[in-house]
Amino acid sequence: MKKKFIIPVALSTAMLVGSIPVSSVFAQPADTKVVNSVQASKEWNEKASVPLFLKERFVEKFSSSTSTEALNYLKKNEGKTGINNPDKNLKVKSVQKDRLGMTHVRFKQAVNGVNVEGSEVVVHFNENNEVVSVNGRVNQTIAEGAVDTAASLSSDTALKTALSSVNAPQELTYEPTTELVVLPFEGENYTAYKVNVNFMGDKPGNWFVFVDANTGKVIDKYNGLMHADEVNTQKGAGKGVHGEHRELHITQVKEPNAGTKFALADYSHENLGGIITYDAKNDNTSINDTVYVGNSAAFIGDYDRALVDAHYNSEKVYEYYLTEHGRNSLDDEGMAIISKVHYGTNYNNASWNGRWMTYGDGDGVFMTSLSAGLDVAAHEMTHGVISNSANLVYRNQSGALNESFADVFGALVDHSDWEMGEDIMAPAAKANGVNVLRSLSNPNSVVVSNEERRSYSTNGGVYPDHMNEFYNMPTSVDGGGVHVNSSITNHAAYLIGQEIGREKLGQIYYRALTVYLTSNSDFSDARQAVVQSAIDLYGEGSEEEAATNAGFDAVGIY
Repeated sequence: MKKKFIIPVALSTAMLVGSIPVSSVFAQPADTKVVNSVQASKEWNEKASVPLFLKERFVEKFSSSTSTEALNYLKKNEGKTGINNPDKNLKVKSVQKDRLGMTHVRFKQAVNGVNVEGSEVVVHFNENNEVVSVNGRVNQTIAEGAVDTAASLSSDTALKTALSSVNAPQELTYEPTTELVVLPFEGENYTAYKVNVNFMGDKPGNWFVFVDANTGKVIDKYNGLMHADEVNTQKGAGKGVHGEHRELHITQVKEPNAGTKFALADYSHENLGGIITYDAKNDNTSINDTVYVGNSAAFIGDYDRALVDAHYNSEKVYEYYLTEHGRNSLDDEGMAIISKVHYGTNYNNASWNGRWMTYGDGDGVFMTSLSAGLDVAAHEMTHGVISNSANLVYRNQSGALNESFADVFGALVDHSDWEMGEDIMAPAAKANGVNVLRSLSNPNSVVVSNEERRSYSTNGGVYPDHMNEFYNMPTSVDGGGVHVNSSITNHAAYLIGQEIGREKLGQIYYRALTVYLTSNSDFSDARQAVVQSAIDLYGEGSEEEAATNAGFDAVGIY
């Protein structure tokens, strides 16, 4: 199926300024002044973004692979690089060491401390602290004329102008950002505010708007969401966290000046906005997140693995809800299924924020990458289903039901067992006997790991399997026990499933969730909803009705 593909991409300065009509294409005589003007503009544009790639034949060794030594190299080699006064005109952006032992020092070109848009230089050291190459782009017009970086316009005023210029809706995906930059554009270096505005909707945008910092006029703007109007989703492959081979649906894309690449974006499902997997880049903000793109259709690198599993598992959960329950995505209206992977550092959690799923990489001690668990993906995506159906309030018993229904469907989708999180536990945790997060079949077999929560136990600190082991917590602790007391209703679901099978359990629980439960439902309400759903589906007096009653009786919920 053909769909529009949307992917954030940072465009180079050359893309902003390089589109110039050339009159010589036509046979008519050309106006000399126009030709000269066009030629002068073309030459200026080229000098405003001069590509640099220098590979050293005779490497020079430094005491360390640091930004200071990188600057020392650049100062000694101004003639080679064409970068004048690097210690004055460059700012360190980042220093990164890779798995080969190389260190890459990235600089932004700057004027009076203000970044020059599109101009970066990277100095590459090998493992022996030797500079082996330098690459990037440099604005060489800066040296020919002074740039006044003073701004008379406020950033708030620039933001209002930018929002208006792109017809931004009231609701934005995240807080807009403004940065004072030097913008080379059509023969002149402007001091401008670079405003980033991101929003969804019918015409989603990741707009970058450049507002003159003195006149308030919009100099330039572009939508950083790349549109390729007729893109075919195709088959790809990848390797998961635990080495499993995954068949994937991916999308071929062509980025500006970059050739063909492949994105973890699946538009093969009819009436679905897509299954799209983002790289959260191990920070704690969504601003830098981008759709994950690879150079080939095989995603087999170590960094790829968590992203591969998230993408693969999202499709499996989507297919479960569509096949088993006729539900088209989390909202039943085809909303895009978005996963954000590699969130934070040593982050032992996964979450649903009302719009997308987020997966941490784990700390390597208690957990590994959380996207490795199909049951985890199903759990988080079910929170999305709950938000768009019963919308159970996330505290006390209604919150525990929210967690419980997410666990139940997690176990139904990942039907290999009745445990949660068995695929995300790190070796050290398993060595200490912690093999799962929660167990529907035997809640008492798992210790509540959180010490504060455990202090409210009456059963020795294990997960409860009956109301006589209910953890009476204040809402300030785990929202009143949403992650702990959920194991009681989990166990009821397991007992019911043992009697009637997984498929019927799923049908009954889905109906209870989407038809009967309301935002403040408690455990007794859940029993009524589940029993009534069994009656609706299989008849009054049926074995299924008897099984649901017996399951809740067994855990003390009446």
